[in-house]
Amino acid sequence: MDLKKQRKGILLVIISAVFWGMSGSTAQFLFHNENLNMQWLVAVRLLTAGSIFLIYTFFKIKDGIWKIWKHGRDGLNLVFFGIFGMLGIQYTYFATIKYSNAPTATIMQCLAPVLITCYLTIKFRKFPSLREITAVMLAILGTFLIITKGNIHSLSISKTALFWGILSAFAAAFYTVQPCHLIQKWGSTLVIGWGMLIGGILFSLLVHNPFDFTGKACLYSILGIIFIILFGTIIGFYCYLESLKYISPTTASVLDCVEPLTAAFLSIVWLHVSFGIEEWTGTILIIATIIILSKKQKVS
Repeated sequence: MDLKKQRKGILLVIISAVFWGMSGSTAQFLFHNENLNMQWLVAVRLLTAGSIFLIYTFFKIKDGIWKIWKHGRDGLNLVFFGIFGMLGIQYTYFATIKYSNAPTATIMQCLAPVLITCYLTIKFRKFPSLREITAVMLAILGTFLIITKGNIHSLSISKTALFWGILSAFAAAFYTVQPCHLIQKWGSTLVIGWGMLIGGILFSLLVHNPFDFTGKACLYSILGIIFIILFGTIIGFYCYLESLKYISPTTASVLDCVEPLTAAFLSIVWLHVSFGIEEWTGTILIIATIIILSKKQKVS
């Protein structure tokens, strides 16, 4: 592959990871400092970003954005992706931030590759390799250090945060695996746009009205919300998807480890989150699992 294109892909995925990490820290600031309603942010983020993605796709592709609904099975899978994938990953991630902090939420979500490995092992009835077993053990140890600080008799995060963090990892795994066929057939921006819009509409109808704002309506809140939607969602997703044109998903997943490091750095410097040696060790161990599993995928 052309070295210039490869560098472009690397730069794009790093930009997306940094924006995602910054978005998590910004959400933490809005929830903890500005009393912003987490459910309101989920609804507005999904509706706004989904609409923009679909408008972009509408002008980009000739077939329009409605053709996918003429294929019943694809339409049904798209609905499942919107509810359990897109809405699932957004809500559980923000809920984990609300009840803990951005670094914890981001790192817990990084357990998704381990869950995907376990799922594929069961699906294909293939005994895991030594590399995969090592990765799973490192992930378990890393998670243990983050949620207990090495003390088996206590939790360093609340049970609520742990619950949403684990669900976030499962949602991220589902979000990664389930729409693969749809994305290959219809394109990423169309699938993600519809997924966000479906999740946002359902959440708005059943859980929280996007016109019901709760929190401090100040300049910091407005700027934070704009940043999360524009940079943390639209530009972040776009850069990541564009990077896959120039580098492999394996390389992208490894470079995406910049996200938890960005969230941790910002939360420590900006929000004064306590992050001790145990948390850093756990973070490194979980990031190591992603690198190990990515190398396994690359070889196979």
